[in-house]
Amino acid sequence: MSKSTSATTQRLATIALTGRVLGALYYQEPKSRDVASLYASLADPKWAEQWPVQHDELAAIAQRMTDGLDYSQESLSEAWQRLFIGPYALPASPWGSVYLDKESVLFGDSMLELRRWMRKNDISNEQESNEPEDHIGLLLMLAAWLAEEGLQQKVDELLAWHILPWSGRFLELFIAHAEHPFYQALGELTQITLAEWRTDLLIPVATKELHA
Repeated sequence: MSKSTSATTQRLATIALTGRVLGALYYQEPKSRDVASLYASLADPKWAEQWPVQHDELAAIAQRMTDGLDYSQESLSEAWQRLFIGPYALPASPWGSVYLDKESVLFGDSMLELRRWMRKNDISNEQESNEPEDHIGLLLMLAAWLAEEGLQQKVDELLAWHILPWSGRFLELFIAHAEHPFYQALGELTQITLAEWRTDLLIPVATKELHA
């Protein structure tokens, strides 16, 4: 295996693992049985030692996430409901079209563009709900799946065209307004992880005007 091939394999493995974890934390209700083992592993901050993306702040981030699991002022499930479901206005919308479309609406042009890209590449939406496909959690898990399949070009297209143009703004708002230590730290972990994903992109990140 050449050095270049080895680096690509490692990069895809990193995206596959970190995308699965981060996507699930944003998308799955914390009490869901599907993520029970994931939250159990986060109870020990030493998980940071195994995180594929290392950073000077990672240990502190991991500790805040662990401490946030038992945050007394608001349970994890209550915070997730407030941040991703409502009933009140969400502090940071997790859907890309809210940032990319002039009207800041769900199912906007950017989401339809994503849907066309998925259809062109024979990628089906297997979610049972009618939720827009441009939810940050779904997109991170989609990147993970493409990486698991070894589809480097598709990973890069998804990142450059449909995730990175708006995810920075989402994370900025999410960290500033999450008001819960676990989710603030999750936002920071996502920032450093996506920065690493971006490092070896083979195509430029699309420049898109943000409206939120």
